Amino acid sequence: MNPKRIKYFFVFFIAFRYLFSRKNQSDINIISYISMCGVAVGSMALVCVLSVFNGFDKLVKDNFSLFDPDLKIVPKEGKFFSTQNSTIQKIKTLEEIAFFSEVMEDNALLSYESYQLPITIKGIDSNARNVSDIDEAILEGENLIHNSALQFGIVGIGVANQLPIGINLSKSVEIYAPKSNAKINIARPEASFSKQNILISGIFSAKQEQYDSKYLFVDIRNARNLFERKATEVSAIEIKVDKDFSIEKTKKKISKLLSNNLSVLNRYEQQADLYRIVKIEKWVTYLILFLILIVATFNIIGSLSMLIIEKRQDIQTLQNIGADRKTIRQIFLCEGWLISIIGAVIGITLGVLICLSQQYFGWLKLGSGYIVETYPVLIHVGDIFLTFFTVVVLGFVTAYYPSKYIKKNSK
Repeated sequence: MNPKRIKYFFVFFIAFRYLFSRKNQSDINIISYISMCGVAVGSMALVCVLSVFNGFDKLVKDNFSLFDPDLKIVPKEGKFFSTQNSTIQKIKTLEEIAFFSEVMEDNALLSYESYQLPITIKGIDSNARNVSDIDEAILEGENLIHNSALQFGIVGIGVANQLPIGINLSKSVEIYAPKSNAKINIARPEASFSKQNILISGIFSAKQEQYDSKYLFVDIRNARNLFERKATEVSAIEIKVDKDFSIEKTKKKISKLLSNNLSVLNRYEQQADLYRIVKIEKWVTYLILFLILIVATFNIIGSLSMLIIEKRQDIQTLQNIGADRKTIRQIFLCEGWLISIIGAVIGITLGVLICLSQQYFGWLKLGSGYIVETYPVLIHVGDIFLTFFTVVVLGFVTAYYPSKYIKKNSK
């Protein structure tokens, strides 16, 4: 047998005997078990918390993108751009694009009876329902925006509650927007604003504050008239990518075609602030639990230091039978690793079991008024490896210091 293997087996055997000796269970063994429990609890908490954030991240991606298209072309500067150029016309003909929708969006004032509310008007064309899930988000009424006879709109549930507006096809709401390059007329301030009357045919809920409490959807022709824009002008172009093609590859292809004053955004970039907040919260929480794990693993220093003091005679005996200082140090270093690794395995196993239990049975409730009833959890294999790696590294660092004491003590 290879001498190195014999040595490693000897080191592991002695370390295991010191940790789990049945004949001589001392207070030091109990302290070691407490250290192991601390590592296990920290590892379990890390797995559970990271899985909960993964669940919320998936919830954001699945439920907060009803109105976010696969890709969106926007101007880098200013609010509007013209679609009458060869690049845009070429993009329309790409085989990767299933649907192509023009959008006109700007701020306005909504007035209903004695109530007024600043909102965002989003003008959409007939392809909009194919690009995003507008119709699926409607709670009351229906989408009659492109009815050619009358001017209809659908409003967010937050806007409807604030004004308040209901489904009423006999009474319209008034929309005001500042006229382009118009000066405020103090004598007749209303002359400085464009005005439209819109009938509310539907109320939607995107389950996202920035849409529900802000948006009113109208026909793009009405929006262009309200904001005094040309028929070829848009504030954005929304794109539905064909299911047979990759969204990211299509994004790169469009980016190469676009001029310097236009950019194309995927769903994550359209909601960059929201996704960034979720990610930051996740890693800040990881950092906090990492610090807690440091405190837990520092107990290993105390237990190993006391064990080294207790095993002075054993150390002397091992040296007499030929064990060098490096081998003796490796024994106590291995014991520190055993405490960390066993604690990590127990903690990760418990954390995974708790997450799976929550995932399938939903023991912890969020309460009423939320999108989901229970805390969402999603286990990522990468988070499990990250937790295990974190604990092993901390275990090595904390076990290395007391093992060095053997060398100093033996001089």
